[in-house]
Amino acid sequence: MHNFFINNNQIEDKKVHINGQDAKHISQVLRMKKDEKIFICNKQSGDRFLAKIENVEKDEVICTLIENAENTEPNIKIDLFQGLPKSDKMEFIIQKAVELGISEITPVEMKNCIAKIKDEEKKISRWQAISESAAKQSKRSIIPKINKVEKIQDIKDKVNDYDLIIFAYESEKNISLKDILKDNKDISKIAIIIGPEGGFDNSEVKELDELGAIRVSLGKTILRTETASIAMISMILYEYEL
Repeated sequence: MHNFFINNNQIEDKKVHINGQDAKHISQVLRMKKDEKIFICNKQSGDRFLAKIENVEKDEVICTLIENAENTEPNIKIDLFQGLPKSDKMEFIIQKAVELGISEITPVEMKNCIAKIKDEEKKISRWQAISESAAKQSKRSIIPKINKVEKIQDIKDKVNDYDLIIFAYESEKNISLKDILKDNKDISKIAIIIGPEGGFDNSEVKELDELGAIRVSLGKTILRTETASIAMISMILYEYEL
């Protein structure tokens, strides 16, 4: 069953008015008809509903909310701070991280980043659209937010927001991600930090150490930045959710 996101102002009583590209997708691509059912997710509240289509037009689809639907969000909130990789890799990371259950993604400019962002507003807008598309496909209850690009020093201001902050470091040989997760069972919000293609600079490792972030190993092999992000999220969800 297909998943669509709406704003508060699209709901009136139990009627939902779907407009724009979503309406065209329902009417012209999916060719859905009256009485077919879809999932509706409220962007503001995160509530998810089962809805029945009442009327289909080219530019507007009207639905009736039937009942509350199961919330599909993980119990643990995971935020990703991703060292900026090349553009196509970032798009891949966003898509797969959203499918897995990430809550927010913050691109981080680091010393060894190869990629440089020229038109940040346009780039963030595209990344946010990729997040929404992935959220629809994977039937998420929310659309994960893609934040503006930050420098690694800016993470200092966010440290108190998390129960646990960890970063994958290829030189760490003694502490595995599994060890840290087993020692931190009772947490609700976790930040993971992944370096870019060139890895963390030594000065950045020192800064993260001073923040209280914990170095972890993801195994004996060296992972690409896009692999490390997806592997780390998967391991965390396996430990806390499955």
